[in-house]
Amino acid sequence: MPSPSPHSSAPCPPGPAYPSAVARLRAAGCVYAEDEARLLLDAAPTPDDLDRMIRRRASGLPLEHVLGWAEFCGARIAVDPGVFVPRRRTEFLVRRAADGAPDEAVVVDLCCGSGALGAALTAVAAARGRAVAAVHAADVDPAAVACARRNLAPSRGQVHCGDLFAALPSRLRGRVDVLLANVPYVPTDEIPLLPAEARLHETRTALDGGADGLDVLRRVAAGAPSWLAPGGRLLFETGERQTGTAAEIVAAAGLRPEVAVCDELFATVIEAVAPA
Repeated sequence: MPSPSPHSSAPCPPGPAYPSAVARLRAAGCVYAEDEARLLLDAAPTPDDLDRMIRRRASGLPLEHVLGWAEFCGARIAVDPGVFVPRRRTEFLVRRAADGAPDEAVVVDLCCGSGALGAALTAVAAARGRAVAAVHAADVDPAAVACARRNLAPSRGQVHCGDLFAALPSRLRGRVDVLLANVPYVPTDEIPLLPAEARLHETRTALDGGADGLDVLRRVAAGAPSWLAPGGRLLFETGERQTGTAAEIVAAAGLRPEVAVCDELFATVIEAVAPA
């Protein structure tokens, strides 16, 4: 897992409580103790709040869950305890999605977690002079759905609770221009190898992809053709070892796979294009 995303926006300068906060975080094993101390000092209204936040972080709670937000694509995304923390590498998926998104696109964010992808794509598209007509996000986890509803503007985004496509309004069939699916892709046997922050503090449904890590992708790929508009695209991340199999899965569903790699972010994204 990359270093926690809030580190890149650590505020300055530190106050008099800074040395003690750094020492406590460093003693707890926090690699980025200095940056984390600045962020916690900035977020804590009172010394008691700061003490509580440091104790929560020292206990192993992800920094984003302590702060209540994660930085993603230059914006702060609300992240509640237990909800999957958006990774910086996933910014590559958002950029790829924005590259090919038409103006007034209909966007669906499946396995949405905090709703970071849908919210970020809307902002990135706007910065490039294109509008998103609507975002529909869905997750099976009620805590994630509640979080996503805070992150997606009510005027453009609707968040649904349910299992993949079953959660979506039927009127979207055949109309989706961009289907973002940040599916879990960690093989079940490798879950114990994950960092404790993910393994212990994020819902397992956001991590566990089944025996080979691709079970949820198979379900998404099977349903995607009937939801995508002509020429619409399904985009998802995958592990480097899974790329070949993942591409075969979407090809078997009738979509044309294109693999994109970002060495800087250690990210692999597959775009699967529907027939025009």
